[in-house]
Amino acid sequence: MSLMAEKIGVVLLNMGGPEKLEDVAPFLYNLFSDRDIIRLGPPFMQKPLAWYIARKRAPKSRKTYEKIGGGSPLIRITNEQANALQQMLDGEGDYSVVTAMRYWRPTASDALQRLSQEKVGRIIALPLYPHFSCATSGSSLGDLKRCAGRLKIDTAISEVHGWPDNRRYIQSFAENIQEGLAGFGSTSAGEVAIVYSAHSLPTSFIEEGDPYLEQLQISIAKIEEITGYRGRLCFQSRSGPVEWLSPSTPEMIDTLAAEGYKNILMVPISFVSDHVETLYEINMLYRDMARKKGLTCRPCPSLNTKPLFIRSLRDLVIANS
Repeated sequence: MSLMAEKIGVVLLNMGGPEKLEDVAPFLYNLFSDRDIIRLGPPFMQKPLAWYIARKRAPKSRKTYEKIGGGSPLIRITNEQANALQQMLDGEGDYSVVTAMRYWRPTASDALQRLSQEKVGRIIALPLYPHFSCATSGSSLGDLKRCAGRLKIDTAISEVHGWPDNRRYIQSFAENIQEGLAGFGSTSAGEVAIVYSAHSLPTSFIEEGDPYLEQLQISIAKIEEITGYRGRLCFQSRSGPVEWLSPSTPEMIDTLAAEGYKNILMVPISFVSDHVETLYEINMLYRDMARKKGLTCRPCPSLNTKPLFIRSLRDLVIANS
């Protein structure tokens, strides 16, 4: 590819997470203040209720983060992904890769100000959510656009809306699943239940046209074409008294136990980085649930900075340049 005349900014958008235990309450406040995720009464009550819920939930959440080292590694891993992507793009043109966290630092404003100082000609907004949802990619993209408006930055922004069938992303997970199955040793792959665990979403979102579930199914079908093994989809991280996508991951564990399975490979299909949902929920909580029912539950490796996965991000940037 020939060198491009203008400098292109790339913003990797992610959720963020509390880096220290004292960050937990303010992080939760930022999260529950987002009406794209949950609507807490009328708009004028969103922030007061978010403050109340954050303070109420913070003690329990802090105990969870204590179990994974005292904070989330998500920001560190996202920065490592950005650095690896920058290195891959250096031979493709003039790019500057930065990160922006929806509910923590660095913020979208931080990212835009940095790119403005570098005088980029345009920006590619790349959410690190393979499967588009208004609650994840949509919220992050909307925040980025609002920040650009407040900062009076008129640089053109190209948005990437989901990449569930990206070839190298699919291949990355297929390889990790094959690696995970090999970890069961002499056990036949057919005796291991492959469970795709995705972050849950209120069913009302799907009913209103959110493509999240459909895009998850696209990814799983593509992965299964490569591995030759069928898996089952379930959903984790429910929160709040609404109807959520089902079955939940604990319900799936119960089902597999009843069917006589002894081994589970848990695949974090909607996540591309290790964080509390993988390190605690999958690696600890669901492992222990399964053990109590006589099952061995092991996590499939996360993508993190796997070179093939970083190449998938590189492909997405080049395709949108």
